[in-house]
Amino acid sequence: MRTVIQLLDEAVRAFGDRAYLTGKTDSGWKDTSFREADRISDELASWWLKMNFDRGSRVGLIAEGRPEWVIAELSLLKAGLVSVPMSLKLQPEEIPFRLNHSEAFAVVVSRITLPKLLATWNQVENKPFLVILDDLADEERTVLADLKLESGEHWICWSDMTAAGAEMFAAAPESVGDSKNAIGEDDTVNICYTSGTTGNPKGIMLTHLNYWANATVAVEHFGLPTGVFETLVILPLDHSFAHTVATYAGLARAITLSFVDAREGALSILRNIPVNLKERSPQFILTVPAITGNFMKKISEGVAAKGSFINGIFTRGIRAGVALVGDGFGKPSIGVRLRYGFAHRLAKTLVFSKTKTVFGDNILYCVGGGAILEVKQQEFYAAMGVPIYQGYGLTEAAPIISANTPDCHKFGTSGMVMPGIECRIMKTDNEESAPGEKGQIVIRGENVMKGYFKNPEASAEVLRDGWLWTGDLGYFEEDGFLMVVGREKALLIASDGEKYPPEEIEEVIVSRTGVFNQIMVYNDQKKYTTALVTLEEGVCKALFKEKGVTSAESALDVLMSEFDAYRDADDGGKTIPPAWRPAVFEVIPKAFSEDNQLVNSTMKLVRHKVVDFYSGRIDAMYSDLNVKNERNIDAMKELFGLK
Repeated sequence: MRTVIQLLDEAVRAFGDRAYLTGKTDSGWKDTSFREADRISDELASWWLKMNFDRGSRVGLIAEGRPEWVIAELSLLKAGLVSVPMSLKLQPEEIPFRLNHSEAFAVVVSRITLPKLLATWNQVENKPFLVILDDLADEERTVLADLKLESGEHWICWSDMTAAGAEMFAAAPESVGDSKNAIGEDDTVNICYTSGTTGNPKGIMLTHLNYWANATVAVEHFGLPTGVFETLVILPLDHSFAHTVATYAGLARAITLSFVDAREGALSILRNIPVNLKERSPQFILTVPAITGNFMKKISEGVAAKGSFINGIFTRGIRAGVALVGDGFGKPSIGVRLRYGFAHRLAKTLVFSKTKTVFGDNILYCVGGGAILEVKQQEFYAAMGVPIYQGYGLTEAAPIISANTPDCHKFGTSGMVMPGIECRIMKTDNEESAPGEKGQIVIRGENVMKGYFKNPEASAEVLRDGWLWTGDLGYFEEDGFLMVVGREKALLIASDGEKYPPEEIEEVIVSRTGVFNQIMVYNDQKKYTTALVTLEEGVCKALFKEKGVTSAESALDVLMSEFDAYRDADDGGKTIPPAWRPAVFEVIPKAFSEDNQLVNSTMKLVRHKVVDFYSGRIDAMYSDLNVKNERNIDAMKELFGLK
């Protein structure tokens, strides 16, 4: 039987005493072996089985990544329940819909996420039982009591639950065994709600077979060794990328999962990543462009602070490394190796060997997902010796569809389609695209979801004759690598009805300059395309100083020049039809972020929310084509104190 529990059973048999889960505590890092995780989840499954529920009932899971998160979910699966994982980064008002729609009868929460849940408790229709992963202080117990939530009757702490579960399992272990034996490949493991980048969230039902197929094929495709690797889990476990590649691939290859220290809340995660990387020294990490982009910026700034001599070696070494690496697929010529070899070896010896240690002493590579990764990031890290192997997938596919790997990669692509997955590029509903021609990515395989929970119409729209219509646009390039260019539903639409993916334009502009932090291009049946931009303030300040900028208007002249630099670029700008090139942009002083709900937990732009939030700025661009308008001048004054 191909199930998640089978993956756990096999890991326990082969590597029972190896650390599976590791978390930071007040007394240091604490390991939980595969055998211990199996035993504790058995005991907790006994506790769940004593509750009054139907098999297949749902339980919400809202917590930071930590060992208890994984053990809690395993216990749910063993008891025949379905987990509904939710991000700790959700806004309080986003939680009730997911609990109400899934009809969750219980929720597993941490003391970090409990206040968010309770903030909108009155909007939760059928009040779920609470399992709290931490022991609570008196004031926290008072908050629960004020809501008439009593210990034992309405909630229980993890320590009490594990103690009770151990007694129950000792008395009747056969109940858990019977429950596990009843698990089928088509049973739902969890309902993952979409992030809603293009609309309201839908509940994606993923089965045991979906996860088993994707995890086992992924580790083979990537060539991961068994029983020797460790990774620091820095992405939220509710996201299917981390869910599959960490939690379940961890079982398939006996990978030790260390969790970034999040005990002080979501804001502490970014602060603790560098510290925890040094402490754990993983062989690889899973990441998203926003995180690697921040690391890239910090590394460059840190080297620059060491003076012009070291910075010169570094920048020349990166430039040489980019030339030597090329696209990662083709080999550099002898001429290129002779020209750039020394500069790269010098930087590797004197600088890169030290800058790499920001990821720990054992880092081999990073695996990227969640969003399209800019080529300049891939080139930078490959040149430095910590390549990022970009993949592509979506939650509905559990999630991996294609991936670059250490043995076969090409920068700027999403890698080769994984074995066992059929992939077509469809020009229309019935016509397949020609080689190199863009179309919708359509796949078939054992990783494809069961459907959307309580939404047969949406399920029928994307699941047709066993094929999943992803809604993503792409094509196969000349060497057979998959190129993903954007979302069909997020397409720019011109006044004549023609369509174009915005991500393709955004990536090209960002790759030509370092002054822009974020770009969102826009066209909804208009005569021309526009853009909203946020700025990399440090880069802008240095550039303005270099250019002798003293006024807001002259600063905007510099930004316009940087913004237009992509237009004549052979590696991107010339491929964008003139009609789609943004004619004007608006400078947004504050970055699009999770705080203002304009990006989701994997740092993807939630485009419809950005459009709603900045509708006034967007409308203004269609009545005024002048970049040096009062709004942009005010933004430059606010950001840089210019006249």
